[in-house]
Amino acid sequence: MTGRSLPTVILVCLGLFLTSPDFMFANFTGLGVSVLDGDTINVLYNGKAEKIRLKGINCPEKRQAYGRKAKQAVSALVFGKEVTLQTYGQDKYGRTIADVLLPDGTNVNTTLVKDGWCWWYRKYAAADTVLERLE
Repeated sequence: MTGRSLPTVILVCLGLFLTSPDFMFANFTGLGVSVLDGDTINVLYNGKAEKIRLKGINCPEKRQAYGRKAKQAVSALVFGKEVTLQTYGQDKYGRTIADVLLPDGTNVNTTLVKDGWCWWYRKYAAADTVLERLE
């Protein structure tokens, strides 16, 4: 050792681990508390509403044809329910990008594509062949 005590080294390593991007974007579970539109929701986690962008999909905006219906479809799936998020980092607006899973294992992202409420977002999910096939 180079003059540092073992507890100090452990604390430094723990600090580096906890601030690494991989840890910051770990999976988590929370309550679906609001639906902003068909592909963006708020999930309550640690007492704070986290804005979540559903990975790999794009829904019509609220003012576009079927935008309100898409929002209602998402709301029926996630509002007031516990959801698990498989996270993939953040988008340019600071939203957490995630696959949203219901307690029974249903993937909300793929369900929305399969049911026709949104489409596979080619620009951001080019390698997701599951969504491509469902569309």
